[in-house]
Amino acid sequence: MMNDLEQEMWDFLHRHIQSIFSQDVATYKATTAEDLSLYEWFVTPHRQDGLDFHLFMIDHSWAGTDSDFRYDLWEPRVQIYGEETGVVTAVVSYTFMLSIATEAGIQHRSHNESRVLIKDANGWRVVHVHKSPTWRAPHEPD
Repeated sequence: MMNDLEQEMWDFLHRHIQSIFSQDVATYKATTAEDLSLYEWFVTPHRQDGLDFHLFMIDHSWAGTDSDFRYDLWEPRVQIYGEETGVVTAVVSYTFMLSIATEAGIQHRSHNESRVLIKDANGWRVVHVHKSPTWRAPHEPD
């Protein structure tokens, strides 16, 4: 069972993710730190810093979500630290699955994802994102 802080954090995270796929730039900016760092294996093998890249992608409907879409967070986990300090840090991890309804049928994409969030006097913000593929590692046997 979730406590109030965990529920608040998950509600925030869903609002943040929804802003990306619904092209809500104002909410994305309000829920993301300006010094965001992220690793997206499917974009580049290098770290990306700042908001400019994602703002460009959101403006150009990068996710192909002009159609109907939904996302699911499988096996969600949250680790919360620093509640007593006034600045709370949360590490969330899950498998992200995006389902998009297109004229050709429903398409699915998934990846593993971790996000680091902070909460201070200004509220929650995403400060770091790390995404990795969901397929088996090449060194694993069949």
